[in-house]
Amino acid sequence: MDTGAIRRRTGLGVALLTAAGLLALAAPADARAAAGSASACAGRKVRTLPFATGAVHVYKRGGYVCAVTLPEDPGPRRSMSVSVQARGNRPVVDKGRYSHRAGPVTVHAGQRCVWVKGAVGQESVSSGWILC
Repeated sequence: MDTGAIRRRTGLGVALLTAAGLLALAAPADARAAAGSASACAGRKVRTLPFATGAVHVYKRGGYVCAVTLPEDPGPRRSMSVSVQARGNRPVVDKGRYSHRAGPVTVHAGQRCVWVKGAVGQESVSSGWILC
């Protein structure tokens, strides 16, 4: 192989690596924007608990249950909370002043029922025992 061919292949390799690096930097931000904030939980979505000012999204993977509260209109900071309680255990809670989401919170439920609660501002939702 002559030096011209080596230079061409090296140049092509550098160009491909540069393009791949730029895509790697841009893709995560695009994926987060497209998927929304609910993707903070692993697993498949098993329930959506809507209420007047938002919704709680519940996910399950293996024996784990994860939940996140999303406001209907993200923006200014306001009081939000999410909690998941496996039957027989104490609830795991995330509560504070957030602009985009409360959570995620995850518990190991195994085959037990869970109780999910969420709130945005003065409005809230409570599931009762689910996923039994």
